[in-house]
Amino acid sequence: MGTAAVAREDQRIQQDVLAELAWDPQVQPNEIGVSVDQGVVTLTGAVDSSAHRWAATRCAHRVRGVRAVADDLEVRLPGSPGVTDSDIAIAASRALEWDSFVPADRLDVTVANGWVMLRGEVEFGWQRRSAERELRRLRGVRGITNLVEVRPPAPTDADRIVRDVRHALRRVVGTDGVSAAVDGDTLVLSGLVRSFWERDQAVRVAWQAPGVRAVDDQLVVAD
Repeated sequence: MGTAAVAREDQRIQQDVLAELAWDPQVQPNEIGVSVDQGVVTLTGAVDSSAHRWAATRCAHRVRGVRAVADDLEVRLPGSPGVTDSDIAIAASRALEWDSFVPADRLDVTVANGWVMLRGEVEFGWQRRSAERELRRLRGVRGITNLVEVRPPAPTDADRIVRDVRHALRRVVGTDGVSAAVDGDTLVLSGLVRSFWERDQAVRVAWQAPGVRAVDDQLVVAD
């Protein structure tokens, strides 16, 4: 693709990302800047919560042609009297306790200046992911550092993980276009899917596999 064509495609992606940000009710589009360089989207500006920041990056990833997203957004809490670190810590502990799928008794939460540090151990990768998702929704959270370790109850069998994930993908997504492979402690998904819904479902399936500590999503949505 020539330089002019790349520039036109970047401009199209920028317009589509801006439109997607404006379309999503979970995002504050007027506070977010978007630039694109060879398909790589950079988000700049400020939002008032970690949840809005996460929603904005999800919007950018959904747009056709986006190769990667650089999140340079800053979380700035409202100027009015806000939530204290103590309030966030209490809310975080309760949120983890209320989620019956997360072993709250094996997790520790530390909060400093609105930033949450999550430590501990879980048996499954999806539990680590669920714990972080619960905390992102809390008011006053500026960001999260997830240091939770995944320690499966039994030794990991890479061949079995790949086989089980492939079967689950065919069962749920109904396609053979997705490949799964194990690289160290990470399950790598690659190939083509027909929609962003299929992509989300494939990633969800991968996280639910026993023994998976991390998922590397390299899937491409077909144009």
